[in-house]
Amino acid sequence: ARAHNRLYGRAKVRSGRAWTLLYAHFPRTLRKNRRAFGVAAALFVLPLLLTLGGTLADPELASRVVPRDSLRGAAEAYSTGFRGRSESYDTQMFGFYIYNNVGIAFRCFATGILFGLGSAFFLVYNGLAIGAVLGFVIQAGHGKHILTFVCGHGPFELTAIVISGAAGLRLGWALLETGGLTRLGSVRAASNELVTLVLGAGAMLVIAAIIEGYWSPSGLPYAVKWGAGAAFTALVTVWLTFAGRERPA
Repeated sequence: ARAHNRLYGRAKVRSGRAWTLLYAHFPRTLRKNRRAFGVAAALFVLPLLLTLGGTLADPELASRVVPRDSLRGAAEAYSTGFRGRSESYDTQMFGFYIYNNVGIAFRCFATGILFGLGSAFFLVYNGLAIGAVLGFVIQAGHGKHILTFVCGHGPFELTAIVISGAAGLRLGWALLETGGLTRLGSVRAASNELVTLVLGAGAMLVIAAIIEGYWSPSGLPYAVKWGAGAAFTALVTVWLTFAGRERPA
């Protein structure tokens, strides 16, 4: 009877565990894997800045990375300011952002099984694509609109993509540097850290989708959005840098 209850009993769901994961375990695990995070950030940010600067100098460069129709669509979408949208459309876009962003992050992580090469590729590719779109829209004269749209959810979304890529690189490294274990055993040994990083990045993507779906396209003044963007950036920085640190005895 006791064995039956162990096997089929319903485990209690405790919200405190989720809070502890996000507040303490996730940032602590990220800092432990800061080298992987630094490499992932470089693979993402440097290509982004490269194509952004190159496209500002020569708009034709963007079409070598992103299809021209997509670039024109982006420029048209940000050609005017934001007046808000209907609640139903906001909810529809919220679902799309979840689907799209989680898909990008999952590819950045899961392809790390190819000894980290897949994660490196998708980090570089997404950096190139985002830089190309930003540069093209800014060159078209709509930089104020697109940057104001991105400033709110960007700190969560872009950081989560880099963290997902870092988890993929960590996965690839576990396959290369096994520490005397089998490759499968090495991945199992790293699994707790990998799961923590992926769950934390997933939570950040949900937050980003909420902001991108309901806040970013709203008709609020640009100064308010930029103030919120600065606050979100500071929040993410302080959270990932200091949260979960043990207090000195």
